[in-house]
Amino acid sequence: MPWIDEKKCTGCGICIERCPVNAIKEEEGKAKINMNECIHCGTCHDVCSREAVRHDGEKIPEDVKANVEMTKKFMEACAKYLGDDKEKRKCLMRMTKYFNKEKLVAEKTLEGIEKLKNM
Repeated sequence: MPWIDEKKCTGCGICIERCPVNAIKEEEGKAKINMNECIHCGTCHDVCSREAVRHDGEKIPEDVKANVEMTKKFMEACAKYLGDDKEKRKCLMRMTKYFNKEKLVAEKTLEGIEKLKNM
């Protein structure tokens, strides 16, 4: 999914003008993408001369770090509110199950998308 690197965005408005579904607006002099309206067509990527419109693949390290930090926070909360390190380990197991489920959903989604090639 696209996102705007605010450090690179000059607020020129080209992406706003060219977005076919009007999913990009200007806020505080910078472009902002409404992901509920975005159709992921790539037009904003193509027209941005400043390369401010970025792909979310670049955020993978940040997302991983955030997920690990969230898991650590939950583990500490489980230990604090539920009693001990045993609860902390149980929380870790639950978070592992959660992310394995997310992984499975992504894999099954990719399988479904692959079938769309035959349509």
